[in-house]
Formats: sequence, structure tokens, C-alpha cells
Amino acid sequence: MVQLRSEMHTVESNARLESSKLYKIAYGLSVLTIVSALLEAAFSLYFSYTGETATLFGFGIDSLIETISAIGIAHMITRIQHNNDDVRDDFEQLALRITGVSFIVLSIGLVCIAIAEIITDHKPDTTIPGLVISLGSVFVMIVLMMAKLRVGRQLNSRPIIADANCTKVCIYMSITLMLSSLIYHFSKIGFADALGSMVIAFLSYSEGTECLTKSRSNIPCSSKTQ
Repeated sequence: MVQLRSEMHTVESNARLESSKLYKIAYGLSVLTIVSALLEAAFSLYFSYTGETATLFGFGIDSLIETISAIGIAHMITRIQHNNDDVRDDFEQLALRITGVSFIVLSIGLVCIAIAEIITDHKPDTTIPGLVISLGSVFVMIVLMMAKLRVGRQLNSRPIIADANCTKVCIYMSITLMLSSLIYHFSKIGFADALGSMVIAFLSYSEGTECLTKSRSNIPCSSKTQ
């Protein structure tokens, strides 16, 4: 009987150690998300200014807003590790509200910029930086998404899995930037840049409204757990 209890205690201790290790990995991934988003924002905003590219500008601001969301996720991971609670606290709700409003404001601004580009027949100086940044972003986001999904499934954590699924929106934006940059590079049609910024505006608006909806409830970004 004593031996059985000892073995059970050992198993429980090992499980706690493994869980703690996985949470540290999840937190590390959230920090990497913050760093990558900040780098994306810095490079995108710089090259959007020098190349006068609306799509790249929108992508850069989007990445900057994503850092707010990523900070909220890092906080969430620390909370659920210690409390094992799916209910968001005030900090996370505030981060969601700020993120949601920022995305909606961005979407309105991008639509206005796109309309102005179409009216003035504006053409970017170059979209090569956008192509390079988008390729790097797609690679990084896919790696982060797969890593987060793996950790989330091992921890059986619905919030972490939901965060991983939310990364798909970032991938869609990167693909939009990539396609817009490619089309303009080979066609030199200014409308391509305006169209790309319109698509990012739509994605930003959708993500913004979703964040605001989540801030008023406890609905995760995605209900998928597989």
C-alpha cells in the first residue's frame, strides 16, 4: 500500500513537472510572437514609408496591434498555469477591447487610403520589401501556430489551442501582402496595392469585431480543439 502511494506520488510529481515545462514553452512562444510582431511592424512601417505602399503600411499597423493581443495572451498563459481557469480577467478583457477598437479604426483608415489611391492613381515605388516581409511572416506564423497547437494539445488547454487557431488570420494577411506585392511588381497596376489594403481592411475589421465580441463574453477565438 505504501509503495502504491509512493508510485502515485511520483507519477503526480512527474505530471506537474511536465505541465510546468509545457507552460514555460507556451509562454516562450507568446514572447516570440510579441518579438516577431514588433519586428514585422518596424520593417513594414519603414518600408511602407520609403516605398509609399498602402498594403505594407496596413500590415505594419496590424502587426503593431497584434502585439497588444500577444501581451494579453502571455498574461493569460501565466494565469491559467496558476489558476487553471478559462475565465478571462480584467487585464485580458481590456487588451481585447483595445485590440478590437484599434483594428476597426485601422480598417476605416485603410479604406480611406485605398479610395484615395484609386482616385489619384497612386503607384508604389516598389513592393519588393512587402514580398520579402510577407514570405518571412508566413514562415514564422506557421511555425508558431504548429508549435502552439502541439503544446496546447499536450496541456489539453482550450485557450492555448484557440490562440494557435487565431494565428491563421495573421497568415491570411501575410498572404494578402504577398499576392498584392507580386501582382504590382509584375503588372505595375496601382490598383493592386489599393486592393491589397482593402483586403487587409476587411480582415482587420473582422478581427476587431471578434475581439470586441470576446471582450464581452468568454468565447475563445476558435472552438476547434483538434
